[in-house]
Amino acid sequence: MPDSTVSDPLADLTAAGVSIWLDDLSRELLAGGQLQQLIADRHVVGVTTNPTIFASALSRGDRYTDQLRSLAADGVSVDDAVFALTTDDVRAACRVFAPVHERTDGLDGRVSIEVDPRLAEDRDATVEQAVKLWDAVQEENLFVKIPATREGLRAITEVVALGISVNVTLIFSLDRYRAVMDAHTAGLERARQAGHDLSGIHSVASFFVSRVDTEVDRRLDAIGTPEAVALKGKTAVANARLAYRAYESASTEPRRERLAEAGARPQRPLWASTGVKDPAYPDTMYVSELAIPGTVNTMPGDTLAAYADHGRLPHDAPVADHHAAALAHFAALQRVGVDFTDVTDTLEREGLAKFDKSWAELNARVSQEMGAADAEHEGATPISPDAAK
Repeated sequence: MPDSTVSDPLADLTAAGVSIWLDDLSRELLAGGQLQQLIADRHVVGVTTNPTIFASALSRGDRYTDQLRSLAADGVSVDDAVFALTTDDVRAACRVFAPVHERTDGLDGRVSIEVDPRLAEDRDATVEQAVKLWDAVQEENLFVKIPATREGLRAITEVVALGISVNVTLIFSLDRYRAVMDAHTAGLERARQAGHDLSGIHSVASFFVSRVDTEVDRRLDAIGTPEAVALKGKTAVANARLAYRAYESASTEPRRERLAEAGARPQRPLWASTGVKDPAYPDTMYVSELAIPGTVNTMPGDTLAAYADHGRLPHDAPVADHHAAALAHFAALQRVGVDFTDVTDTLEREGLAKFDKSWAELNARVSQEMGAADAEHEGATPISPDAAK
């Protein structure tokens, strides 16, 4: 008999109503069976990807080599090769998660793929590629990720109106989060007018966490007063808790209640960037402190492993106390001279720049591999019929 006294922190987190997603995907995970094992043993019920993850995946092992050689031989462009590689991986992951998707009535078992970050300020191009990704993967448990830029907001409405499920990413501020919720709601209203089944349109809003503390802590250190230093390591969780409060308030608005009555699903908050970057802080703090029922936490592999080893659910204070403490924290930040609007504007710019850089690295790696395949093909010595016998 299994030992019922053995701790399983990830099972406890799941039982608390948090959906555990992995912030990673590669052919090594897929082909080696590790992803299936994470579903079975680590309670993982979804996957998120981004350009950085794909760039890293391509550098691991040689599982992409044969496909790259084939694409090079066919004369495929680098952009089209990247599209083929990433959609193939995501399609395969969607199929791995299909039983989870069915078991949870579509809530989980989700896999996200991001539109080209170079399109972040181009609404029409973003919509066009979102449709192209949706049509290429052709799995109902897909999420198309769209950054929450100002043009991205307009694209979100149009994409949701087409009946496509969306993961809205790169959210840092409460104002932008409220705009994301409005864009999603407007999309659902248009989808309903177009006759789409609202129950089949899902969405999450990815609210970034750890990067907030990194940037705010840098500014607090620069200020250097005891009052400023005492505020370090608290902003990200406070910001996320206020975001959840905004989500709760928005869900009771009449237009959203009407959509819910028509079968619409809520756009769940997702906590992203949950790997702790400062070793002075507990390595599971962005999971434990945000263990809120009905939310998603997408974790890099190291954070997932850390929580599995020693994660603990907090002995939580009432939600009202969290809200009051979060508001007090932001008032204190303002007193010491931290401009939080500038913080979130900076983080959005940096986030887009990081994705652009990763996308450029991914394209460069694919170009290099395809070039090597071309050179290998052109330099190969033909095998004579006699030698082939």
